[in-house]
Amino acid sequence: MTEEDMARAIWQAGVDAVGGYAATAAALEDMPRPDRILAVGKAAASMARAALDHFGPVPCLVVTKDGHGADLPGTAQLIEASHPVPDARSLAGGRALRQAVEAMDAGSHLLLLVSGGASSLAEDLVEGKTLDDLAALNRAMLAEGLDITAMNARRRQISRIKGGGLLAAFKGARADVLAISDVPGDDLMVIGSGIGARPANPAFRGAAKIIASNAIARAAAAARARELGLAVLGEEEALHDDLFVLAGQIGPRLCALPAGVLVLGGEPTVVLPPDPGRGGRNQGLALALAREIAGQENLCVVVGGTDGTDGPTEAAGGIVTGQTWGPGAAEALAAADSGSWLERHGALLTTGPTGTNVMDLLVAVRA
Repeated sequence: MTEEDMARAIWQAGVDAVGGYAATAAALEDMPRPDRILAVGKAAASMARAALDHFGPVPCLVVTKDGHGADLPGTAQLIEASHPVPDARSLAGGRALRQAVEAMDAGSHLLLLVSGGASSLAEDLVEGKTLDDLAALNRAMLAEGLDITAMNARRRQISRIKGGGLLAAFKGARADVLAISDVPGDDLMVIGSGIGARPANPAFRGAAKIIASNAIARAAAAARARELGLAVLGEEEALHDDLFVLAGQIGPRLCALPAGVLVLGGEPTVVLPPDPGRGGRNQGLALALAREIAGQENLCVVVGGTDGTDGPTEAAGGIVTGQTWGPGAAEALAAADSGSWLERHGALLTTGPTGTNVMDLLVAVRA
């Protein structure tokens, strides 16, 4: 296997270990049949499929990203919406979730399946706020380069269903929440801006459980590296900063890397220029790292979003080596047009929707 083959295989092993279907199925073994299933987020469809395969026909509503709702049974209601900037369908999805919860009877059992992306995909705004307000807020936060915790705190301020608001409308007896975490610390109040969080002093019983996380993905990637006979030189959650700051920190480390594998996780941020090109934070980080490692031999870096999409693009991220950097790359990086440049040079990581979302994963292999 080449360095690229190994890096791809290790990255994919990390993603496979946190697949929404398998993680949800494993968590349902001792759960009684619910009266209603609600699933929201980028991994909502795979999580809902696992629940429906386990329990059989149950009324089910899925709110997910465009193109992420494949293979659902015809009995499930599907609403696809926009990410990362919400649209009118996001409001329809949020309203449908709230109405479904409000309609449940006393004594009923709700299963709520939550994954990252729910902040944009489903919203029910407080009185006086409009879709234009919501879209403007999201565009501003993306341009400012805020981290996910800060972004979701702002979103909760204008939402009826975030921060425990959705389950506050539940009048049944039991509500169980299974969540795939895409945030540092795996805090339910931050995942999806708290769409699966419990209200203060809930009148219902039930449990909330994190079933997949970046830590699980990193551990699985490291395990696959060892299976390939490679030394694991680091396995860390270390990608929580501006992508250019991270490139400056990680680049020298990669250049000095001996033979082996480095596995890093987290979620970089990026401050966008006024008229950004095509790309996302992972494509930007990949190209910035290509500059740092230019000229290095026998080194390959794969960096991508574990959900299979990076920002408003269809690519997950990038695959770069010491030979990737070249003419025009600096201009593309400055214009936030890394995706276009990487595509022209055969360096995009494209996986399609993965059925999960646990932030981002970087794998560097030195042979």
